[in-house]
Amino acid sequence: MLTVLTVAEAKEKILTTASIMQVRGNKIPLIDAVGRVLTRPFIVSDDLPLFNRSTMDGFAVMAKDTFGTTDAMPALLEIAGEVLMGQIPPVPLSPGYALRISTGGMLPDGSDAVVMVEYTELLGNKTVAIHRAVAPGENTIIRGEDMKMGETLLSAGHILRPQDVGALAALGYTEVDVSDKPRVAILSTGDELVMPDQTPKPGQIRDINSYLLAAMVKQAGGTPTLLGIIPDQADELLFALKEARAFDCIILSGGSSAGTRDHTAAAINKLGNPGVLFHGVSMRPGKPLIFGIVDDKPYFGLSGNPTSAMVGFLLFVQPLLLHLAGSREVPNLLQARVDRNLSSASGREDYFRAVLYDRDGELWARPLLGQANLISTVVRGNALLRIPQNSEGIEAGEILEAILI
Repeated sequence: MLTVLTVAEAKEKILTTASIMQVRGNKIPLIDAVGRVLTRPFIVSDDLPLFNRSTMDGFAVMAKDTFGTTDAMPALLEIAGEVLMGQIPPVPLSPGYALRISTGGMLPDGSDAVVMVEYTELLGNKTVAIHRAVAPGENTIIRGEDMKMGETLLSAGHILRPQDVGALAALGYTEVDVSDKPRVAILSTGDELVMPDQTPKPGQIRDINSYLLAAMVKQAGGTPTLLGIIPDQADELLFALKEARAFDCIILSGGSSAGTRDHTAAAINKLGNPGVLFHGVSMRPGKPLIFGIVDDKPYFGLSGNPTSAMVGFLLFVQPLLLHLAGSREVPNLLQARVDRNLSSASGREDYFRAVLYDRDGELWARPLLGQANLISTVVRGNALLRIPQNSEGIEAGEILEAILI
């Protein structure tokens, strides 16, 4: 008999248990930091930009000198010089004068706006005609407008994105403190499995899950190691699990249902206490999911069906790996309107593979129906649709929660 938890109960038990696990960290080059989790917050060390700058090519002016300007009655200003890129302006600006300036150039003292070059006309070498008025601050960015010294830019636990790396470079950082990537052991169980480079004999299938789960571990910020295919023999599985104890997390696929040849739960219990914490989650696909803890290491037993294993990973393993890396961020969920009726059984959460698409500016989902052992349905799809536990079905046009895959 399986002790079945709801999806919410299973998630809570996993993350509550994981809170006892330590997060290791180290300093790495900024260029290698995308996708890694910060172990300390980043405080803005100086104003950005450090000086008032132009955001357009044109002329730095006093805005009041352009008030009332039209094409028929342009303002005529004397050109006092040019602001060269990367240099201090040659002179401060006085009323009735303008300075040439390029995008990113430092605004001279006294100026408070920039007229775009498209709205100017040179009258000889010393005079510029301004054909459009500008307001104070127009086409400029002032010191500290982007970032203020002392404010928190990024919090500990944040997963670094390319734009975050760029912002840290702008502040002068070349190294960052990040958590180590969780090291994940992956084992597939089953006498019917052969390696992908082998030709299956009758009754055999290639091992999909090891490669599927390894890719998902990488996507979740971990470092996977494939420990091979384990036969359906209790002693061999126990030996393999003992060999995997050096890793931060252990994932097995196959051998998690209640059949007579399924030894995963028993093997985890033999490793040590507390052992298996639950066996079974009220969801489809992936109900016979196992989770256990031994020596503060998490063990997952996922279904052998590829889609079931993928759903189990997304719902339970991915949040744990992010937690182990020190992140408390939750992947974004979308809302999509389903374009067909879907049947469901009350008392469990159902997850349907689907294709998200745009219809008249609104996000819609087209379910892809098929058995959990059909890898093609997740290849063609890009999302999982969640039907809540107490629902008995969904009608076309209703809005569902969608998880990107």
